[in-house]
Amino acid sequence: MKLNELTITEAAEGIRKKNFTVTELVLDCLRAIKEKNSELHAYLEVFDDALDEAKKADEILGAANHEERIKLPPLFGIPLAIKDNILIEGKRCTAGSKILENYVANYNATVIRKLKKQGAIFLGKANLDEFAMGSSTENSAYVSTKNPNDISRIPGGSSGGSAAAVAANLCVAALGSDTGGSIRQPASFCGIVGLKPTYGAVSRHGLIAMASSLDQIGPLAKSVEDAAILFDAIKGKDDFDSTAVKDNYKLPTINYKLNGVRVGIPKEYFGKGLESEVKRVIENAVGKMEQAGAIIKEISLPHSEYALPTYYIVVPSEVSANLARFDGIRYGVSAVTSHQLSISNLYDVYAKSRAFGFGAEVKRRIMLGTYTLSAGYYDAYYVKAQKVRRLIRQDFEHALDAVDIIAGPTTPTPAFHLGERADDPLQMYLADIYTVAVNLAGVPAISIPAGCVEREGKKLPVGLQFIGKWFEEEKLLGIAKETEKIIKLH
Repeated sequence: MKLNELTITEAAEGIRKKNFTVTELVLDCLRAIKEKNSELHAYLEVFDDALDEAKKADEILGAANHEERIKLPPLFGIPLAIKDNILIEGKRCTAGSKILENYVANYNATVIRKLKKQGAIFLGKANLDEFAMGSSTENSAYVSTKNPNDISRIPGGSSGGSAAAVAANLCVAALGSDTGGSIRQPASFCGIVGLKPTYGAVSRHGLIAMASSLDQIGPLAKSVEDAAILFDAIKGKDDFDSTAVKDNYKLPTINYKLNGVRVGIPKEYFGKGLESEVKRVIENAVGKMEQAGAIIKEISLPHSEYALPTYYIVVPSEVSANLARFDGIRYGVSAVTSHQLSISNLYDVYAKSRAFGFGAEVKRRIMLGTYTLSAGYYDAYYVKAQKVRRLIRQDFEHALDAVDIIAGPTTPTPAFHLGERADDPLQMYLADIYTVAVNLAGVPAISIPAGCVEREGKKLPVGLQFIGKWFEEEKLLGIAKETEKIIKLH
C-alpha cells in the first residue's frame, strides 16, 4: 500500500512510530496528484508550500521524544484537500467562479485555524460547483471533475472535487460544505464517507456563503473513524459565528453495538424514483443491521415530497441576498478594470461585472430568489416555504422520538454520466431528493458506502444515509461505524 492510500488513523500511527516521515506521506500524495489530477480535475490548485510544511512537521517530530510524539494531535502531519469556498490566508479562493478568479483570502476560516493548530497540512483547493450550486461539479467555471470509479461519470456535487480527491487517494481526507447534500451525495457517488454535522456544530466563519441558514462544513473521509477525527477537530463554538454553539461531543465508542438500536426506515424514501438496484443494495445493508440485532421499524416523514420544492425556494432566496455583494466594486472582478467592456454608468458596472463573472446556474438561482422575495410573491412563495420547512423539521422531531436513527438511500441512482443532466436542471435537482430535508431541518446525517451496482462493466458505489438527532453526532457516528464494519465483513 502506498502512503497516500492510508486512512488518518493509519497515517497518524505510522508517523508517530517513525515508520515513515510526514514528507514521505505528502510526497506520495503529490505524486498521485501529478499522475491523476490532469484526468480527474479534483484540484483547482495544488499548493507549492505543502512540502515545506511537511518538512517543518518532520523537524518537530525529530525533536520530540516518544511520549511527546504520542501526545501530538491526531491530525498532525495529515495531508488534506480543502474545498475552494473555504478561506485559507494568502491563498486564492475562487468558489469555482470567474467572478472570484483573482481573490486571495486575507484571513483563515475558523475550521482552517483549528486544523492548523493540530498541525494538518493543506495540499490544495478542491474543485466545486460555482458557489456550491450544483449536484455534479459540472457547474464549476473552470473544469468538470470526474468520478474516479468511472471517468465518464460525475463525482457528485457540489463537493465533487473533495470527494474525488479522497476516493482517488489524492489526499488522506478532505473538507467540503453541505447545503442540500453537497457532502453526502458526492460521498455516495464516489464510495467514501461524508458527514453533514448538525447546523451550528461547526463554524461557518470563512466559508463563502451560499444559503446561510443551511450551509455546513463537514468532512469527507475514507472511513467513519476518520470522519469522526476531522469532525472532532473542527466542531465547536466560535466568537466569529453566532450560530456556532458550544459542544459536549465525544468521539464514537470503538465497540458501539447495534443490538437493540431502533432504526427507522421512511416509507417515502423507497417509492417511485428509487432505482431497483440501489434499493436492493440499501435493503441488503439494512438487513445486515437487523442480523446484528438492530430493530427495524417503518416510519413516515409525511412532508418529504415537499422538501425539494421548499429547498428550491429557500435556497435561491438566500443566494439572491448573499451574492448581491459580488458587484465588481465591493467584491469580484470589475467590468471597469477587466475585459475591456464598454461602461457608461454605474448600472453597467454592476450588470456587466455580474454577467461576465457568474455562470448559468448562479444566474438562474439569483433570478429565482429575487422573484420569490419580491413584494408581490414573498408571501405566496418564501413565507409558505418557511412554513413547510417547519413542518419538515417537526416530521424529524416526531420520527426521532420513536427511533434512534433514520436510515435510507443517500441518492436515488448511482453516479450519472457527464453531461447527462446538464441541460435539465429539474432532473439534476432530483439527485438531492433524499438529502435536502436534512439541511432544512438542521439535523446531522452521514453517508457510508453500502455496496455497488454495475453499469457498463464498472462498479458504481451506492451510499447508505443515516440521519440522527440534533447534536447527537456521537450516536450517529457510532452506529455508522458499526454498520460500516458489518458491511465490510459480509
